[in-house]
Amino acid sequence: MKKLSVFFISLVVSLSAQAAVVKADVCVYGESAAGVMAAIQAARLGKNTVLVSKNNHVGGMATSGLTATDINRQDQVGGLAAEFYGRIWDYYIQPEVWRNQTREEFMLSSRKRTFTGKNDARQIQWVYESGVAEQIMKDMLSEAGVKVIYNAPLDLKNGASVRKGVITRINLLDGTQVKAKMFIDCSYEGDLMASAGVSYIIGREGVDQYGEDMAGIRKFKFIPTSPYLNGKDGELIPYVAPQMYGEVGSADGRTQAYCYRVTLTDDPENMIPISKPENYNPALYEIVIRRFQMEEGLQLKDIITFTPMPNRKTDTNHLDFFGASFDYVAGDYEVRARMEQEHKDYAVGMLWCLGHDERVPEPVRAEMLRWGWPKDEFVENGGFPYQIYVREARRMIGEKVMTQHHVHKAERLPVEHSVGIGTYMMDCHFVSYVAGDGGVIVEGGIFTSTKPYAIDYYSLTPKRQECTNLLVPVCLSASHVAYTTIRMEPTYMILGQSAAVAVVQAIDSKRPVQDIDYPTLRNTLEQLGQFLTPSNKKVQHTTKVNR
Repeated sequence: MKKLSVFFISLVVSLSAQAAVVKADVCVYGESAAGVMAAIQAARLGKNTVLVSKNNHVGGMATSGLTATDINRQDQVGGLAAEFYGRIWDYYIQPEVWRNQTREEFMLSSRKRTFTGKNDARQIQWVYESGVAEQIMKDMLSEAGVKVIYNAPLDLKNGASVRKGVITRINLLDGTQVKAKMFIDCSYEGDLMASAGVSYIIGREGVDQYGEDMAGIRKFKFIPTSPYLNGKDGELIPYVAPQMYGEVGSADGRTQAYCYRVTLTDDPENMIPISKPENYNPALYEIVIRRFQMEEGLQLKDIITFTPMPNRKTDTNHLDFFGASFDYVAGDYEVRARMEQEHKDYAVGMLWCLGHDERVPEPVRAEMLRWGWPKDEFVENGGFPYQIYVREARRMIGEKVMTQHHVHKAERLPVEHSVGIGTYMMDCHFVSYVAGDGGVIVEGGIFTSTKPYAIDYYSLTPKRQECTNLLVPVCLSASHVAYTTIRMEPTYMILGQSAAVAVVQAIDSKRPVQDIDYPTLRNTLEQLGQFLTPSNKKVQHTTKVNR
């Protein structure tokens, strides 16, 4: 803890000399893919635009390991998101970029894992390497003339200066002030929104809040193993809760598991071996070890997933640290840094355990030892991604709340002011392990299919009385249940672009974001290639994306 405190004090002192006042028409806070698309669109529409990144990167999860894009319906993805994936296609169509396999070999391995991974008619591809994607985003930002401020997280204690519901400026940790007419909070945490005094929730609503039968605390499945380290009584396995923390269906403040989406490779020429972390704690993996002992034939792919990416790499998922994310969102940067390190130690420790713990079956260990960190990804971080996967953080309580009734296939309330389409299944990773019923209860999962649905513009707007020059396309106004499907990177990109068009219209019309003319917004979005009307039947696009 002392080292982290010294780090952040040093950060403020070293950067304070660079303190400045930056003026812009539009300020986008948050370097996520949504933030990148929002900044590009605002700049293309002629506005002086600033994108603020808390680190030295852009793209968030989309350029930090989550490269098996959750894009089950590419025909519903348009606008800048489709242009980005089109540029991915353009890059990988070049034979010289394939260093250790051919494009054809890769696509064959990917076709059943990533909804084919590409669309030939539209010439878009949604599986890629992180470094490639980040460079494409940087190129798009540069071409649009966006000013990017790097390594400048928001001052959490004094972030937004608000007067009569209008953000006049934001204050960054290095002392920089950004003054703008309109702001878009594209951070995963919703820090700017919270600093501006906008209402939000962390955790899960109960079933009675919006009448959602999937809401609240949920028992998902049962693992028939003792919750105790010694198998009988005494000390619980780490992060196993002693009891259910409320009635099933009731509200609580807990969030689904975070993780790192690590990139691995089996190319010996491009590999850094996975080393045992300094803080390795074998007790953290006790339940996984016991699963191997209980479930005959359990394979590595049943524990973690290796989705193929170009050049013999993977998007590796399900290194979820159940029960360890609860304090992240409300924590300061020191708390978050500590928790990020804990999640990194957990992820690396899991991989090391699967390759070396003698209780793991030998075939599984042999398979795990084929993999290592890629030398050519996340070079400054030893091949480990820089962005923790914040699957869910704050959610705004805005002018309109998207709920299960808007997104679930069996219900579907109408949406009158569409600014984008969501298509992915309702996907909530587990929240925690709980001791109970003589074993371990896995709690919190939601995995349910849905059909394409529209997302309402007014779920991006704060309540009128709280703030009139801010839009929130990532931590938007949605229930926990609805957010489990909205929370996908392509959807964030779509909403980021739509938010930018809306704030430009608000500037030009000199209106609050709540009072823009929706028919004009819709017309502009459609002209920019955004899809706004859900289609249950897959649309066969016959022309490539404009780029």
